[in-house]
Amino acid sequence: MSFSCEKCGFSNNEVQPAGTFQLKGSRYELRLIDMADFQRQVVKSDTATVKFIELDVEVPPGKGQLTNVEGLLTTLVDDLAFGQEERKKENPEVWAKVEEVIAKGRRMLAGELFPFRVAVDDPAGNSFIAPDPRDGVGKWEKREYLRTPEQNAMLGLADTATDGLDENGDIIPDQVYSFPAHCPGCMHPCTTNMKMVDIPHFRQVVLMNTTCDDCGYKSNDVKTGGEIPEKGKKISLKVKSAEDLARDILKSETCSMECPELSLAVNPGTLGGRFTTVEGLLTQVRDDLHAQIFEADADAGEEARINDSLSEAERQRWEEFFRDLNAAIKGEKEFTIILTDPIAASYVQSLADDPSQPDEQMTVEWYERTDEEEEDLGLKDMKVEGYEEEYAKEKEEEARKQTEEAAAE
Repeated sequence: MSFSCEKCGFSNNEVQPAGTFQLKGSRYELRLIDMADFQRQVVKSDTATVKFIELDVEVPPGKGQLTNVEGLLTTLVDDLAFGQEERKKENPEVWAKVEEVIAKGRRMLAGELFPFRVAVDDPAGNSFIAPDPRDGVGKWEKREYLRTPEQNAMLGLADTATDGLDENGDIIPDQVYSFPAHCPGCMHPCTTNMKMVDIPHFRQVVLMNTTCDDCGYKSNDVKTGGEIPEKGKKISLKVKSAEDLARDILKSETCSMECPELSLAVNPGTLGGRFTTVEGLLTQVRDDLHAQIFEADADAGEEARINDSLSEAERQRWEEFFRDLNAAIKGEKEFTIILTDPIAASYVQSLADDPSQPDEQMTVEWYERTDEEEEDLGLKDMKVEGYEEEYAKEKEEEARKQTEEAAAE
């Protein structure tokens, strides 16, 4: 819904989702590096939370909006500025802190504090930050996640927890678990199946599959388990033939993917975990991006592309991008696929005589994780040695304080 009043200047661009909740929640993050990034289109549903990370301000779920990043930040700053006079009289300390945030927000709007990040987190999966074909790794990111019981309750959904765990509450290997779900294609009830398996010479993974008997929708997701190795792994594969397109590939949810010849960069978490072929992975990327950019299937004709917000230059860039991607999927263009996984949970099938070793078109490199990767994985906060002594010291300190407090009373 969108309207404006010429007399008082009031305007409204509220968005109300016409569909239902998606199978998973989604989180988008954009790193702004110049003024052009303020014009990125944003769809914020009424269940989404917006956070400007460097500003350390989070906007809770409210009315849905069709806007851009500049509009989000401007609205945030204006909302904070509203009522500042009353705050200054009633609570000067709060007023001063809010003034600091407002001043920093206005400097961001003026382009003085690049780079900074904005995140839109929507447990309903109905929000969106527009990507750009020129985005590199680390600029635009989409992550999908399973909702927590609390998020399901907030959305009015039933908890989908299941029985069948062992005495420690862990999943039993090779046992199939079934969860009630709704098909994201036709919204009819369907079932999601899950199974944990051990892949020989690799590691433990969880396979998840959703199939709809009504419309034929299918999806699969892979989540890796096991210990985190000391180093990350980078796998490069030169794709030259149809045989290479048919190689099995496992891309974990922590893995980023690049194809320099195709100007393609996929951030960790964007596709979730996938166990498919090289062709299948590229097809998934193409279909997801095409549906978001042109609001139409990749196989639909030009007349079906209805995104009127794209400029002619942007449309031409996307058309060229999809032409190259389609050529690669058909085996008409050679390219390199690079998987960079900080937890070494990804895999590409080798065609060598010894399948445990890379073939001549593959290179495998182990690398030291960066501080940012360690932080994203939560490893900096993880203590696996010496924690017993530290825990005992904390207990002793807690007991000492309780004794002192009791004596003081």
